Amino acid sequence: MNLLELFTDLLGNTESSLRLFLPELILCGTILVLLALRIFSGLDKIPSWIVALAGSGLALYYAAPWVLLEGTVKSQEIFTGMLLYDGVTVFFRGLLLFFAILFILLTRVTELVQSEDDADIATLVLGATLGMCLMASANHLLMIFMAVEMASVPSYVMAGMLKSRRRSSEAALKYSVYGAGTAGVMLYGISLIAGVVGSCHLPTIAASLADPSLASQLPTMPLVLGGLMLAVGLAFKLSAVPFHFWCPDVFEGAPAEVGGFLSVASKAAAMALLVRVAVGFAAPAGGGVDVASSEPIVAPVVATAAFASQVEGAVTLTAADTAAEPDGLLGSVRYFIVVLIALVSAITCTFGNLAAYGQTNIKRLLAYSTIAHAGYMMMPVAAAIHILGEAAAGYSAAAGDAVASVLLYTAIYLFMNLGAFAIVAILRNNVGSEEIRDYAGLVQTSPGLVICFALILFSLIGLPPLAGFVGKYAIFYALVEGNLISLLIVGGLNTAVSLFFYLRVIKVMTIDPPPEDRGPVSLSLISLPGIYVTLITAPVLLLIIQWDGLVRMAQAACRALVQ
Repeated sequence: MNLLELFTDLLGNTESSLRLFLPELILCGTILVLLALRIFSGLDKIPSWIVALAGSGLALYYAAPWVLLEGTVKSQEIFTGMLLYDGVTVFFRGLLLFFAILFILLTRVTELVQSEDDADIATLVLGATLGMCLMASANHLLMIFMAVEMASVPSYVMAGMLKSRRRSSEAALKYSVYGAGTAGVMLYGISLIAGVVGSCHLPTIAASLADPSLASQLPTMPLVLGGLMLAVGLAFKLSAVPFHFWCPDVFEGAPAEVGGFLSVASKAAAMALLVRVAVGFAAPAGGGVDVASSEPIVAPVVATAAFASQVEGAVTLTAADTAAEPDGLLGSVRYFIVVLIALVSAITCTFGNLAAYGQTNIKRLLAYSTIAHAGYMMMPVAAAIHILGEAAAGYSAAAGDAVASVLLYTAIYLFMNLGAFAIVAILRNNVGSEEIRDYAGLVQTSPGLVICFALILFSLIGLPPLAGFVGKYAIFYALVEGNLISLLIVGGLNTAVSLFFYLRVIKVMTIDPPPEDRGPVSLSLISLPGIYVTLITAPVLLLIIQWDGLVRMAQAACRALVQ
């Protein structure tokens, strides 16, 4: 596609693209209004959090995730293939906007910042949410990089929101330095993939890998290196081992509310991106996405033998190699993705659960819990790619169910982790500490809060009859369908291991005597913080009864992804 054709296509599809992009445009408009509140003195009396809440609510209304209950959303490329509007986009966009509303309310309940800084935190939250929505719909490698950075930069600032605390500033510095390094690695990986395949458009890359005549000309070594470097960026956002090192320090230094934002919103967006990239690379030619009238922004150009000769040590497949593989390089790519994700997920959940044992700070414990749950959520992605590689055509439905289990678990995880960090923030304001030992005997003075915390921790373990059990069951069932029994055993053993460090927190709150030097702490569920915690905890308890709608939404979101 030349420049004139690209410009013509952009003009012809702008109206339909903008209509599907409306929630993101509303977020942009809300951010501009929030900035205006800081600039113009006459507007400083308007509460920033109300503006942010109204903008997020309006964006959620136009995102309309409930349309998934009516059936599958038709896939459509927008903005010349840079973004993809499909069921996964609708699901994660709705989830992220809903979380933004809950998070803004949490910052008001816990009084995270002074009133004069309300506009700052609201702007950062909506800016990061905008980037995360783009991560969920990215259909182009350059858009992936831009979306990740758009979500990351506001998160760096949020980690250092408590300017008077040295540890908060240290957390922001560590997060930004590590993030900048992984961004550079990811961008270099994108350049390698684009140089080898000749395109950054995910469906075009998959089509090139699936065509034996084209795949025979691709040098595999730079392609593998590019894939690994791209995986580094995704692993950093997921806090997957070995790129988890930032997570405990940042969570401990940042405010508990920000820790909740990073553990939920950032992980949800990263999981959406992992699904998008993994399935995008491994989907069969002509499947996975229902390409609309728009064309990819870069026409498919396959690297020639001249390019291979410029890469020292490059390995090029011969025509005989690709003839033995009717799908070109697609089978090898699937195998590579399955092995990589399965290995990283197993190590990640094992390390996270074992490292949580020795933690005395509740935020560090929840940070390692976040790492472990990232491992759980990655497992069904490996199962889905493995199922896609099977010969039976009917297996695409099982692959869709495997990806749907990721979406289901992510939605349940929102309530579990947000509730946990909200309680930690409320206890920080009243107990004055984030050390687990200082929670001793809280059941005597704040039984309602302790019960809510216990329900959330039991749900994080995956015990019935709580919502976490439904999520874990869906994940493990996907592993059975994908015949990844070894990964299933790892997940089951780690679930049993996690029981002990979660129970340790409950034991301290319910059995240990309260410290003598601690003042009276009484947190009623009738108070504003108590009502917030109750509303967040309720879905953890009630989703086991009314989980059918959420399951149908997740399945409808993924149905077109793997067809």
